[in-house]
Amino acid sequence: MSCYDFDTVVERHNTDCLKYDFAEERHRPADVLPFWVADMDFKTAPEITEAIQKRVQQGIFGYTDVKEHYYDAVSSWYTRRFGYTPAPESLTVTPGVVFAICCALQAFTNPGDSVLIQNPVYYPFSESILAQNRKLIDSPLVNRNGHYETDFDDFENKIRKNRVKLFILCSPHNPVGRVWKKDELLHIAEICLKYHVTIFADEIHSDFVFGKNVHTPFPSLSREIEQMTIWGTAPTKTFNLAGLQVSNIFIANGKMRDTFRHAMDAAGYSQPNTLGLTAAEAAYRCGEAWFSKLHLYIEENMNRTLQYLQNKEPRIQSVKPEGTYLMWLNCCGLGLSPDELDDLVENKAKLWLDSGRIFGHQGEGFQRINVACPWSVLERGLQQLAEAAHSV
Repeated sequence: MSCYDFDTVVERHNTDCLKYDFAEERHRPADVLPFWVADMDFKTAPEITEAIQKRVQQGIFGYTDVKEHYYDAVSSWYTRRFGYTPAPESLTVTPGVVFAICCALQAFTNPGDSVLIQNPVYYPFSESILAQNRKLIDSPLVNRNGHYETDFDDFENKIRKNRVKLFILCSPHNPVGRVWKKDELLHIAEICLKYHVTIFADEIHSDFVFGKNVHTPFPSLSREIEQMTIWGTAPTKTFNLAGLQVSNIFIANGKMRDTFRHAMDAAGYSQPNTLGLTAAEAAYRCGEAWFSKLHLYIEENMNRTLQYLQNKEPRIQSVKPEGTYLMWLNCCGLGLSPDELDDLVENKAKLWLDSGRIFGHQGEGFQRINVACPWSVLERGLQQLAEAAHSV
């Protein structure tokens, strides 16, 4: 198909959709316009829908598992796009990357062990660490005029002083939008090698990279680094398939892989979602043309958002993300407390964004907005935000 439609607004209300139908349950006004959770308001690629429909017509949804053709589809995607081909035996399918992180916590750490993250970062990292009685260690990113960087001295000091066992890397970084350069990743890897720290590389947003930025799969850095890495990938962000619960976790080290799978068995998970596998394989085999058009549309949404804010409310600032379809809005120029900012967004602008506070205290004064939606919807949300800000 040569033409894909990303402008048509798809009605998602009354579909038990987390993004639209659970505002009151999550203590938000019922009439907010949502730009929070990271799924897209676009129909997935028609090639994926057709594959699911074909599978549905068979009418039996029993247990299933991964065959070689599934691995071939997944690995071909990463080979084509990133020049890295994981070994077939390294693949383990899980229902999600966060589930895999929790399994890794069980597999490679004990209660009381230290686990490192880089705030402001995807909040389920800290929630998972604390829920499993591990010690949360934060090496905050340094914000240099909207460009976030690793403080390598602090990173190493925190690992050494706290005897960190596991580091959870977010690459590309959610919510600040960094696509880490190869030399940055190598520096991180060298420190982790020095102190025998296992790395979980969450690369679920890796397909959303803009401009001249290049995503480097963490295990591709070297054979030695590959042997200490759990590589978390999924088609769910790229193709809007989160509800089908499928992610692809690659662990090259056989001993680590066995330990991880034992933790997964202990959690009671075995066979994957039948339709999830069908959708994922179709996505990686047939979805690239659709994704290429989607990528251009989202980048244009980002450019339009930056221009809109500059023209209508320059006190709210952002930089164009290097990766992800999420934008990190710096609202500090409004001069509001974190509580006042959340109140303005929810009750005056009537928007449901992700408050920066949930990503760590470094996120205070920020809001995360998901721009993966038709421009007409995004423009309406930006208008509501600007009008509310004008009252301050």
